[in-house]
Amino acid sequence: MTMPETYRTAIAGVGAVAEMHARSIADLDAATLVAGSCRTESTGREFASEHDCSWYADTEGMLDDADPDVLIICTPSGAHLEPTLAAAERGIDVLCEKPLEITTERIDRMIDAAESADIALGGVFQQRFTDVFQTVHDAADEGRFGTLSVANAYVPWWREDEYYADAWQGTEDLDGGGALMNQSIHGIDAMQWLASAAMDLDRDENPVEEVVAYTALRGHDDEYVEVEDTAVAALRYRNGAVGQVLGATSMYPGSLRRVQLGGRDGTAEVREDELVTWEFRDERDADAEIRETFSEQGGASGGAADPMDIDYADHRRNLAAFLGSLDSDDPYALDATEARKAVAIIEAIYESADAGEPVRLS
Repeated sequence: MTMPETYRTAIAGVGAVAEMHARSIADLDAATLVAGSCRTESTGREFASEHDCSWYADTEGMLDDADPDVLIICTPSGAHLEPTLAAAERGIDVLCEKPLEITTERIDRMIDAAESADIALGGVFQQRFTDVFQTVHDAADEGRFGTLSVANAYVPWWREDEYYADAWQGTEDLDGGGALMNQSIHGIDAMQWLASAAMDLDRDENPVEEVVAYTALRGHDDEYVEVEDTAVAALRYRNGAVGQVLGATSMYPGSLRRVQLGGRDGTAEVREDELVTWEFRDERDADAEIRETFSEQGGASGGAADPMDIDYADHRRNLAAFLGSLDSDDPYALDATEARKAVAIIEAIYESADAGEPVRLS
């Protein structure tokens, strides 16, 4: 039997989320961390010392000198395109943090470059790899919800002004939006992923057909935030189902993210990693055990008020799935086309809020 390869891995952008990936790499036999890039020397040297790797001030120089097999992109959201293009030019596979980029136009440029270079380009939505969301997705795949009626995502979070001060978060150019594009995108991705499974759509179809939305800046001064900290949207899905999105960093003190999926034959609701509703018309022997297994929420807040109050175990699962796909002929379930969908929904929400009218997704 052929043993899986150990992939030489580099990280572009060694800020807070890079720590999650560095710890994940350390846990996996299939990867070894060789380098990280960061323009701030003190930050870069500290990261390199902690994780026993090299530091580079320039990502392209790192790719040329360290010669990694895989690049993980953890730069600010609006700076994901350029390192992807650089990696594609060198034949290096890419795993990119959420959002893949801040516009679908920039994402499409990434996809075109990856396809031309024949490299893998995958996204990070670690919430998909939790046991509770995998369980709900399996039920959706099996058709247990029946005709889908509703799919909702609620992210009622809070961020202090200090989170935005002197940072790229909350800026138009590098964050691409606020509470939706940065914080709520995980809930929106989970919502559309589950809805797609319940509707049995082709992988290239976005399940959302039309949105009507409002955005506002309510909890922060515009000296800190250039974009929205509060948003609501009504959704219509391609099968006629409807849904709601709430995304906020303006709701002190912040409460847990919720995702709901409901239809003629069943409803499930996940509150962070707790399954608060699991009811189906066709009750099965395993359902009682599933309710008991996911009946208590874990210790972390999931980022409701503290962006780093998350466990890196799901990042590890996400990375392991990407590396596993490189070793096999199986497609990576969160490829660039799939990771693009949440951005397309958010882009339509912004367009609707700006125009004051419904917007259809292409």
